[in-house]
This record gives sequence, C-alpha cells and structure tokens, in this order.
Amino acid sequence: MSFIPHLILAGLIGIHCKIITVSRVSVKAGDSISIPCLYDQDYRNHVKYLCQGYYWHSCSYAVKTNKKSGSEKFSISDDKNQGIFTVTIDKITHKDTDFWCAVEIVSGADVRHYFQLSVTTGMSNLYVDQQEITASEGGSVTINCHYKYSAERKWCRPGRTCVTNQSGSKDGTAVTIISNVFTVTMSKLRTESSGWYWCAAGDLQMPVHVTVNELPSTTMSPSTASKIQTIFYSHKLVTSKWTQQK
Repeated sequence: MSFIPHLILAGLIGIHCKIITVSRVSVKAGDSISIPCLYDQDYRNHVKYLCQGYYWHSCSYAVKTNKKSGSEKFSISDDKNQGIFTVTIDKITHKDTDFWCAVEIVSGADVRHYFQLSVTTGMSNLYVDQQEITASEGGSVTINCHYKYSAERKWCRPGRTCVTNQSGSKDGTAVTIISNVFTVTMSKLRTESSGWYWCAAGDLQMPVHVTVNELPSTTMSPSTASKIQTIFYSHKLVTSKWTQQK
C-alpha cells in the first residue's frame, strides 16, 4: 500500500488542524520511540491522545492524557507551556506502523495528524545515538544523525524553519551541519533552546529532545545581600558592646 498520497492528505489535515508532528520515522523492531506533537494554544486545556490505525475513522485509542494507560507499551505527557504533547511507544513490532496525534474536541470533530513508523529488522535508516540530550546554558551539544542513504539533510524545530546548509542559526543558536554521519552541533545554547528538534534525511525524521539547564547565578540577590548585611552589623554591634563591657 502506498503511503505517499496518505501523507500528503495528512499533511494538509495537519495544517488545517494546527497540529504538527513528524511524517515518517525509521525505527528498529524491539526499540522504543518518542514522538512530539505540536498543537495550537487554543487546545491547551483539551485532552490529547494517540490513535493507532491507518484510517482515522477506524483507528483505536492507544493512550490519552485524561486516562491511565492500561498498557505499558504506550505513554503520553503534555507540556502546556510549550504546546507539545509527547507520545512514547515501547517494544515496537512490525504491526506498529500507523498512528495519529489527536486533540479531543467536545463540540466538533477531533483534530489530528497522521504519522508513520517504518519498522526495520536491522539498523534503522535514520537514527540518533540518543533521543534525550542535556546541556548547560552557554555550552554546546553535538547530535550524530546516522542515515543509510544519500538524501537532503535538515535540522528542524517543529513549527519553524529548518537549517539545511552547512551552517546557520536556529532561534539564535549557532548550528553547524557536517556531512557523512550528518553531525549537528548547536553552540551558545540558551534556556530558550530547550525543546524538541528533529534530524531529517529525505522523507524520514528522527526527533531529538534537548534540555538546556540554567547556570547557577553568581550574583547575590538584593534580599539576600540585605539579610547578610543586617547579620553583619548586628554581630559587629554585639561584639563592640562586649568589648566595652570587658
């Protein structure tokens, strides 16, 4: 069954419904994968869920944000501040191929966006060393995107433009792309750099989550400085009186 027309239709539906996610991810059977689903802030307080199946009208609920999952295979979390809910699928089999990121609409049709898992027996056609990366503010991270076939390479952030050339900028963060393994280096990181990204090679994407931790402040807050000053002068006053009495 050809997936291309379906992906085109799903892409149009996704634009109309204001949900953005990957279109196709290569993953090895037995592994797990986390998929970010970006939604419009109008849906901030709505129920989000993952539906499994090629056809929307016959897909089945896998996991929902307002219900405890009856299976350890699926999990879901919702970051309302960033407007992204994340679904995780564990122990992937060759049957785990067609899914929908969806938002529940009480007074109308639920909005959704289709994505496909291309399940391989051997190594995936596009993969990263790790999906979760942590760094410090002002530092840098390097992501190795391994891909089997020659294709146009991109580094993207959901809902924003992609860096496609050898070097560029992504949300004020310097990005350098090197060929062969397709190495992405993000430098001069800021806390705003935290979030989901993905490597793209041809029609495949691989999501990567970057967490940038804020550096401890080296400057003292005014309230803390005031407290220390009060303690210092109180100690000085007590010491002075003790000396005079002696």
